[in-house]
This record gives sequence, structure tokens and C-alpha cells, in this order.
Amino acid sequence: MKMSDTRQIAATPEEVFAALLDPEVLKACVPGAETVTGTPEEGFEATVTQKVGPVKATFKGAVTLSEMVPNEALTITGEGKGGAAGFAKGGAVVRLVPKDGGTELSYDVEANVGGKLAQLGSRIIDGFSKKMADQFFSNLQTTLEGPAPEAAAGEAKAEKKGWLGRITGKS
Repeated sequence: MKMSDTRQIAATPEEVFAALLDPEVLKACVPGAETVTGTPEEGFEATVTQKVGPVKATFKGAVTLSEMVPNEALTITGEGKGGAAGFAKGGAVVRLVPKDGGTELSYDVEANVGGKLAQLGSRIIDGFSKKMADQFFSNLQTTLEGPAPEAAAGEAKAEKKGWLGRITGKS
């Protein structure tokens, strides 16, 4: 399964590139990540729990970064084993271009699965893979930019209400 997308991030290419190399940022951005350890030079080890259709699995795997051109591009390659659920492997070529005072991030992703996961059918797997990639890059964008103004305002209002007010919708 292959997919590509582009998004505009209000941060410099240097900030985006540094974030992609930081294990704490990766843990915050990868949906379902429980642990991410390691270094960009030696690779990362990760534990991720995900539910794909009716199959829930914890994947333990390795992620390597290659073809790194500081502040411009890198290739992310990963493979995880989910026990009886099967395996997932794939990679992404990420490009960073300065644009409109921020960074245009574009990516090409290729993903493959095997085992029980592969039995779910390509429609479910393709949809799940697209959702995971979109969620990762959305989380990266939010990490770098902070929450959208509307979301931050909504959270601030919700925090001002007591717990009963949040449930009933009254202040």
C-alpha cells in the first residue's frame, strides 16, 4: 500500500527535522506508542499497541533513519512484530521545504502487513495505514505548533467548568 500527502507546518525546517529525530517527540506522535527509545544514529526501538479492525496487537519493533540530509529530507524505515496478529513493516520518505514562513512537509509512505492482519483485507488495511500516517503527521504538527486556537479556547472553557458542568453542558 502506498500513499503520499503534504502539509504546511508553522515551524522552521530545522525545528521539524529535529523533532523527527527526538524519541520523546516520536513517542508523542506515533498513535498507540508506549515506548520509543534509541538514537537517530543507531535506530529506535518502539512498542506500539493498535487495534486494526477486530485485531488488537502490541507490536515491538525497530525504526531506522537513513538518507538523512539535515533540515531537508530523511527516510524512516520500520518493522514490528505483533505475535499471532502478524507483522507490519514499511517506510516513509519525508521531505522538508521552507515555504510561507514555515515548512512544507511532504511524505511518501509504503506499508505492508502479514499474518492475521493481512487476512482483514486490503480495504481495512489501506484505510488504517492512511489514518495512522495522517494521525502521526497531525500529532507532529500539533506538537510543533501547539493546539489550534479554536481547540485551545474550547479546552480553556471546559477546564473552567466543574466536572458536573462538563457532563450536563451547564456552567
